[in-house]
Amino acid sequence: MIASLREEGLMQVLPAVVTAVFPVLVVHAAVTDFFSMTISNRVSIGLFAVGLAAVALTAGSPAEVGAHFAAAGVVFAIGFACFAFGWMGGGDVKFAAAVAFWLGWPHMLDFGLAVSIFGGGLTLLVLASDRLLDPLPVLKFGFLARFHEHRRVPYGIALSAAGLQIFSQSDWMRVFL
Repeated sequence: MIASLREEGLMQVLPAVVTAVFPVLVVHAAVTDFFSMTISNRVSIGLFAVGLAAVALTAGSPAEVGAHFAAAGVVFAIGFACFAFGWMGGGDVKFAAAVAFWLGWPHMLDFGLAVSIFGGGLTLLVLASDRLLDPLPVLKFGFLARFHEHRRVPYGIALSAAGLQIFSQSDWMRVFL
């Protein structure tokens, strides 16, 4: 009896945890990347760990779990190549892989397209704002305050926006809401 009550309680709490943890950690990553140009390993590891627990509890088969690992692996491999060329930071790569793990294989093309669109838009916005805010340096805050020195864009913002967009259309939302 107690075991079934625990199981029922877990199944009532799990949807709330799943639907809350992903957006909270993804938004946290975007905000910290904006202000510090870093995404903490704790965020990526936490996102992956909770995602692993959620997938393990809800997956219908080992193949489904494998598809989530495959998505994360492919994104990590592509991200590592981008890191090697200096196009992305290491924190962005780890974060992107953790987001991909949550989304799973069926959403990888949509995620890649969304990251490209948000990343391109963010880059254009940053370049435009750098020029527009030159006369008003007091309005340059976060990474924008030092953009003229390093000329880097916090790609975690684009990864977060894409992750949230695709997450809202994913099986997680259909199953739990």
